[in-house]
Amino acid sequence: MTIKKPLVVKQPEIGGLIRNLRLLTGLTQEQFAAYLGVTYTTINRWENGRSKPSPMAMEKIEQKLQDLGKQGQDLKQKYFGS
Repeated sequence: MTIKKPLVVKQPEIGGLIRNLRLLTGLTQEQFAAYLGVTYTTINRWENGRSKPSPMAMEKIEQKLQDLGKQGQDLKQKYFGS
């Protein structure tokens, strides 16, 4: 069994990741919030760098990146270097 290391993003960069991922998927803040099980205001705070996602939300974000294939991998590389 392989233990998966969680993705860690610095606070100033998380907003860019969330915004780029959301735009890449064509989702509004409200739609992306529903997908992650959070509120619109939470997405807004993440995108504006006022807070960061919980570990559980980061798992869903990572899954969405994986679901996007090459585009998701490119975005992951940009923010995580992996």
